[in-house]
Amino acid sequence: MGIVFRQSLKNTIIIYLGFLIGGINTIFLYSRFLKDEYYGLTTYVFSASNLIMPITAFGVHFTIIKFFSGYKSKEQKDKFLSSVIFLPLLVAIPIGFFWDYFHNWILNFISKSNSKENLIIENYTICIYIIAVSCAYFEVFYSWAKVQMQSVFGNVLKELYNRVAVMILLFAVYFNFITKQEFIYYISFAYILRTLIMMLYAFRLYLPKFSFSLPNNFREVLRYTFYIILAGSAGAIILDIDKVMIPGKEGFETAAYYAVAVFIGSFIEAPSRAMGQILQPLTSKSINEDNPKETESLYKKSSINLLLIGGLFFILVNCNVSELFKLMPNKNYAEGGVLVVLMISLAKLFLMMLGTNGAIITNSKFYRIALPIGVGMALSVYTLNKYFYNDLNMGTEGLALATLITVLLFNSFKIWFVKSKFEITPFTNKTLLMGLLILIMFLGFYFWNFNVPKLFINKFPVHPIINIILKSIIIIIVYVVLVFKLSISDQINSLIKRYIR
Repeated sequence: MGIVFRQSLKNTIIIYLGFLIGGINTIFLYSRFLKDEYYGLTTYVFSASNLIMPITAFGVHFTIIKFFSGYKSKEQKDKFLSSVIFLPLLVAIPIGFFWDYFHNWILNFISKSNSKENLIIENYTICIYIIAVSCAYFEVFYSWAKVQMQSVFGNVLKELYNRVAVMILLFAVYFNFITKQEFIYYISFAYILRTLIMMLYAFRLYLPKFSFSLPNNFREVLRYTFYIILAGSAGAIILDIDKVMIPGKEGFETAAYYAVAVFIGSFIEAPSRAMGQILQPLTSKSINEDNPKETESLYKKSSINLLLIGGLFFILVNCNVSELFKLMPNKNYAEGGVLVVLMISLAKLFLMMLGTNGAIITNSKFYRIALPIGVGMALSVYTLNKYFYNDLNMGTEGLALATLITVLLFNSFKIWFVKSKFEITPFTNKTLLMGLLILIMFLGFYFWNFNVPKLFINKFPVHPIINIILKSIIIIIVYVVLVFKLSISDQINSLIKRYIR
């Protein structure tokens, strides 16, 4: 786990720095500089592109990770990369050719809310396509780098670059260098530039000799790619379909309110994203080399460590969420937001507890099961969204509940599936203890805050920030001490001892 911890630590720092910048954008800048309508429009464009991106990528980013380490000669590796790099164009070009149809469908869907303001999307549907294709090829070249065990630079581009670009452009709007209407166009260009930078870096790490020859197992590669397309779409569908459905009923402003709550709830998943960058190729390597002991070791260690780290941020987020919403410019962000944050963060924490479960399935001979799981999750979250949100009128809490139910149901099945096929689970004798610790600390810190007197600077509330800082310091100290004393994780204990000395 040495290389995992070294790169994961760097990636975690990068991702949390990205989340910090993203938090400033989400909580302070978007809502004040773009206002709710254009913030909601931006959310819709990003979410719609996230739904299209996995299909456009054609599953190639997963395919590279699964097969690359299985080739022994450079010739076969070159043939493999030469053959898969153009596969996304098989989807991207037809989608682009028929984009007028998708453009009209989006306009008809949005107009259902009977809000004339929603027609502002008319000039921006092409940005959905541009961002989707750019992100698809970014993921392809990022996987290209990851199989060379180099994930840090790509992580900077994925987690930091786009958020810094958004921040710069938001300030450009504030200082009238660009208009709110131009903001999304500039963001689209920033995504194109990011893809080109990632491509150059990937070619610098490994530049194949391009040819039209196919690798010996190309049929298997193509079969895997087809199966994995929808499986790779599941994660995006679960969260982003909510934001796409909202404007069709309530308008872009509500999409903005929900996006803030989802962002806050998703804050806890940063360690999982960081560790996953390097764990995916390592899991693929251990499976390709038929090393079940290493596969199980990665499974268990990743699970307990992610549950431990994610548990801390779960407590920090949910015990401070009411104060966070006090920083928003209007009360609409807080209405239902606390429950949305709790349910989204619960879903994320459960996913973190699974460790390398998804990587084991998608990189094994049983990868075909990923297709029905992906389709099932997509149908489940869409059906539950319609039932809770449209039929029962539960509001955005209904969307979050649909997400939580879908995540718990299908990922419990994935735990059982890996257990039945590989006879391994992600759980150790410390898993239940860790779960109880998270629950006790959540209940212990949720219902109180410091009695900080109200303090404003230029009408901006400062007292919630003071409350959050003081409460978070106490939570972190108590949590770290208990985790260390209970010896939950050997890796975390070793890290703590290194700094104590």
